[in-house]
Amino acid sequence: MSNLDALSYYLGIEVRQGKEELMLGQSVYASKLLEQSGIAESKPYVTLMQKRLKLTKASTAVKVDATLYRSIVGDLRYLVYTWPDIAFAMGYVGRFMEDLREDHWAIVKRLLCYVKGTVDHGIIFPKTDRSRLQLTMFSDADMVGDINGRRSTSSMLVFLEPALISWLSLKQNMVALSMCEAEYVVAAIVACQVV
Repeated sequence: MSNLDALSYYLGIEVRQGKEELMLGQSVYASKLLEQSGIAESKPYVTLMQKRLKLTKASTAVKVDATLYRSIVGDLRYLVYTWPDIAFAMGYVGRFMEDLREDHWAIVKRLLCYVKGTVDHGIIFPKTDRSRLQLTMFSDADMVGDINGRRSTSSMLVFLEPALISWLSLKQNMVALSMCEAEYVVAAIVACQVV
């Protein structure tokens, strides 16, 4: 065995170790993705998606190159490991893989512009007092987020002290009949994740 010093790069994930924190990021991978997609010179966005955006699979917009769309969405999926804030948007753009249209592609381009504006972001694990670690969970659900299947979307975050350790955004397996039911479903998902 040989000592390779402190971990700094592993499977496309950069590890920056400081005295007070550890940060995981993917700025090199994200920069390469932006160059390959032709977004490197575009203006960065500070928001991921428009408010209350509802797209459908039955769009009548112009079709786009499916190979390029799927390739970029696949590459963006890898960024979710250190960019938890794009998890919902990635699930949303993944719904339209069968019949890709210009309005679906516009979301992916906006997502790439958001990544450009946050390319140096990552997950930070600050050093904390291990004698008093506290687990905090947040959950949310949207009612009928998927127009085609009428299913809601569950989202959750789990923090151990100030560090984000788990996140999730996915369509629920059932059709909720009320907002209360959609919230109970996501609460059950969070409880299972924590246990």
